[in-house]
Amino acid sequence: MRVVIAGGHGRIARKLERVLAGRGDRAEGLVRDRAGIPDLESAGARGVVCDLERASVDEIEGLLRGADAVVFAAGAGAADPVRTDAVDRGGSVKVGEAAQRAEVGRLVQVSSTGAGRLYEPDHALADYLNAKTRAEDDLRRRDLDWTIVRPGLLTDAPGSGTVSLAAEPPPSDGPHGAVSRDDVAELIAALLPVTGARGLTVEVTEGATPIDRAVRAVAAPAPARP
Repeated sequence: MRVVIAGGHGRIARKLERVLAGRGDRAEGLVRDRAGIPDLESAGARGVVCDLERASVDEIEGLLRGADAVVFAAGAGAADPVRTDAVDRGGSVKVGEAAQRAEVGRLVQVSSTGAGRLYEPDHALADYLNAKTRAEDDLRRRDLDWTIVRPGLLTDAPGSGTVSLAAEPPPSDGPHGAVSRDDVAELIAALLPVTGARGLTVEVTEGATPIDRAVRAVAAPAPARP
């Protein structure tokens, strides 16, 4: 499987690249500049320069042609509202459109707990969560085999290989729970080949269920062949 990861130099992305390379998949990460390429190569991935803020949909489409799946793991954080909207929402919209044009069926989007509703400006994470919510809304309108992953508060603790996974969670007041980036990367890798996860939004936090079992529990069975 050839997997292209938007935001390929991010911490979740680099962990995912190691997981994918370890199981024999081809991971390619889109990075803002060449300085990030050695880190991707050390993770077993190929680095491709593509600044999502400046790249056109046509340019991104060309990079996605022939891919089996795309992961949107890009994020600008919450410090700069303009960049947050440009990357977390605008970058997602570009990648979704490019994936559709390139006929890449599978797309997994990394969002956040607390997304799924719009917040008033006085909320501490309004810009960030509103950008994630609008990115989710755009993806849901697309004819893609998409899955949205909403991690809780991300940590750098070693992965446990177990999680709590909730399908179609109700809107909350903001990020809650915690989860290791290691476990989020493992979860994304487990979701990528699952046919029953189309159109599914999942919220992941720390838990006691092995990741593969958690995915099987929330994914709908594939339709029977006639």
